[in-house]
Amino acid sequence: MMHMTLYWSRQVTLLFSSWQTESWLSYALTLVACVLASAFYQYLEHVRYQVRRGGKPAEGTAEEPLLLQQKGAGAGNRGKCSVKKIVGGVLFGLSSALGYLLMLAIMSFNGGVFLAIVLGLTVGFLVFRNEEDDEIAGVNITCACA
Repeated sequence: MMHMTLYWSRQVTLLFSSWQTESWLSYALTLVACVLASAFYQYLEHVRYQVRRGGKPAEGTAEEPLLLQQKGAGAGNRGKCSVKKIVGGVLFGLSSALGYLLMLAIMSFNGGVFLAIVLGLTVGFLVFRNEEDDEIAGVNITCACA
């Protein structure tokens, strides 16, 4: 039976008809897999931003003085196939695929799966992501965690 509202049960079918949980142990292992997969999603996003940036600090940060910044660097490389662009594309594809799988897992409407994925995304964000990643993505998030 496919649920259309949030439900709380140890019995869930996740992503594939063969991935069914019947016992508390299989349900707990499924939740651990959801936490790890969503934390890994945040790690992939972090690596993708690192590749996009080239492993260097973002422009205008204290680690890279203004005099050393090259204006227009990379403008001549647009459209050309480079290793950086290929790796970035592969990482984007993997990240997108994993993100859609996580979305489909949440669409099982199981409350435990939902909480496990949100927990994994939160832990992954706190462990792997930093403010420079968000600046590159165009998101300005200020954290009062000091």
